[in-house]
Amino acid sequence: MNWKVPLVEIAATDEDVAAVMECLESGWLTLGPRTQNFETALAEMVGTEHAVAVSSGSAALHLAMRSAGIGPRDQVIVPSMSFVACAHAVAHCGAEVVFCDSVGAGNPNLDPASVEALIGPRTRAVLAVHMWGYPARVTELRQLCDQHGIILIEDCADSIMAGTPDGFTTGTVGLASCFSFFSKTQLPVGEGGMILTDDETLAASARSLRSHAMSSVTWERHRGHGLGYDVTDIGFNYRIDEPRSALGLSRIRSLSADIGARRAAVTKYRAALAGLEGLEIPFTDREAGLSSHFVFPVLVPDRTRREEIRAKLVAVGVQTTRYPAIHRLTLYADSATDQDLPRASDIADRHLGLPVHALLTDQQIDLVVGALGEALEETGPT
Repeated sequence: MNWKVPLVEIAATDEDVAAVMECLESGWLTLGPRTQNFETALAEMVGTEHAVAVSSGSAALHLAMRSAGIGPRDQVIVPSMSFVACAHAVAHCGAEVVFCDSVGAGNPNLDPASVEALIGPRTRAVLAVHMWGYPARVTELRQLCDQHGIILIEDCADSIMAGTPDGFTTGTVGLASCFSFFSKTQLPVGEGGMILTDDETLAASARSLRSHAMSSVTWERHRGHGLGYDVTDIGFNYRIDEPRSALGLSRIRSLSADIGARRAAVTKYRAALAGLEGLEIPFTDREAGLSSHFVFPVLVPDRTRREEIRAKLVAVGVQTTRYPAIHRLTLYADSATDQDLPRASDIADRHLGLPVHALLTDQQIDLVVGALGEALEETGPT
């Protein structure tokens, strides 16, 4: 498909190419010094003590939970209006997923009141997802978790460098936070992820588990720091490679500017779409100003019209996305019902994610806005 307005557009700069080529020419491609530098750079930017780079955002979620001690018979509260990797990370630990509802159409993030109602004797953690780059109510959730003696973990896959209304950066409120560098994120390297934390014990555990829980890794042995290794736990091959870390290091330099461009695009979207009949725009202007904008979410009247509108946007070359509620997926269908999670179910039926990226032009925004307005008019009541 030759999209006129793709969800994501990535341009590799000369600096990006040079950074990766330098890595390739060095002859060292697995976990090594560039990864260490990438970890340091992101930890300093976000404001945490420790960072552990891994092979994906999903791996980050799994290792964060595993390193926090989550295991069989534990329950972890997860928003249904999210990506399935959140639930999978819990299941990989042998724990039980407990789905919570969203705040509502104006804020699709997990609802602290729904979380509180679900806390029981087996609850070990809450996973706060900052959906689409908009901060969840993590300060309120952290207070709730502290009251009940449970862990708060942040999923920042969509929300790198977003800010909360009370002045925190997403990724600095929970015990640990998990980031993704998938191609659709604000810091795209193709695949990759990172765990950030101020907890030294959790960081050490994650760093060990990402490489089979070996007592030394290849880079250390290459430098002569030991000739062998021991294995102390059942670990994983969750290592990120050096070319991706090199690309991440290069791209992190422009991250603030890229997020600024995304915020400017969303400001234009919100102004152009305000008051359009049949369209709801989640979140407030202030919340939009704090978000780092993975996509631009809108809600239409119902599921049928959503699919009709989406088809009309495709016909004019506008790419969109939507997320199913996790509790409706076959694997998790017995975990909850639409009656249990009415707001998440409603949002899943009615939302569309419109394109947002740093290279989005005013002309492309005008095309999306015009096509969406026409589609709403054509699919509306006659």
